[in-house]
Amino acid sequence: MKIIRILSVLSLLLLLFACSKSAVKPAAPEEFNAERSFEKANKLIDTKDYDEARALLLEIKNRDLTKKFAPLAQLRIADAYVKEGESELAVAEYRRFLEIYPDHQHAAYAQYQVAMVYFGQIEGPERGYGGAAKALAEFEKLKKDFPRNPYKDLIDIRIEKCRTVMADYEYLVGEFYLSKKSYGAAIDRFEILMKKFPDYKKEDTVLLKLGIAYKAAGQKEKAESYLNSLLEKYPNSPLSKEAKKELASLAKDEKKK
Repeated sequence: MKIIRILSVLSLLLLLFACSKSAVKPAAPEEFNAERSFEKANKLIDTKDYDEARALLLEIKNRDLTKKFAPLAQLRIADAYVKEGESELAVAEYRRFLEIYPDHQHAAYAQYQVAMVYFGQIEGPERGYGGAAKALAEFEKLKKDFPRNPYKDLIDIRIEKCRTVMADYEYLVGEFYLSKKSYGAAIDRFEILMKKFPDYKKEDTVLLKLGIAYKAAGQKEKAESYLNSLLEKYPNSPLSKEAKKELASLAKDEKKK
């Protein structure tokens, strides 16, 4: 009788255990929704939750089986760094996008953003030369690699700004050397300016400065050449009077010999 009771209890326990196993089924893992996650990441960027946004965007890159949102996630990682003011990290992420997706429809945007990051670093000719030079190179790369890009009108304006800043820098350095009577260094800078930026807006001023520097350096023929060039190319320039004065001084010095 006792054995029967024990067997009955064991049978009941086994039945309860079987029922509990069948009742508690593991929840099926929720399918990852790349589109929904991408929308959430964009909202996080809008609210300046950049770290959380980037974490979600990295997850999209790793788990997006459709591969539709992975490239967009890479771009938004870079965009988030731009908004956060982390320019070098932004450039690195845009370059990574271009390496992974060189033929993507947004590749031109990534290249444009690289140029714009550097363009944003231009503060003026005194401290903006480095940013202007980098931006110029990236804008020119954009024109070369993506000739049908949608930023054509903007690019030409930005390229002109870069070239002006770089030319103004060369002019300021040349003028500094001239003021210090370092005529050879001044001549080098002004000559570089003329060669690299033949369309410089203050070319008449550069011609005058070159004439003065060559005169002070004792190179009469070079001085006359630049001063006469100023008078020929810019006869109505307000600097013409000073150029004539310098030429007259050169002629007077020649007579004394």
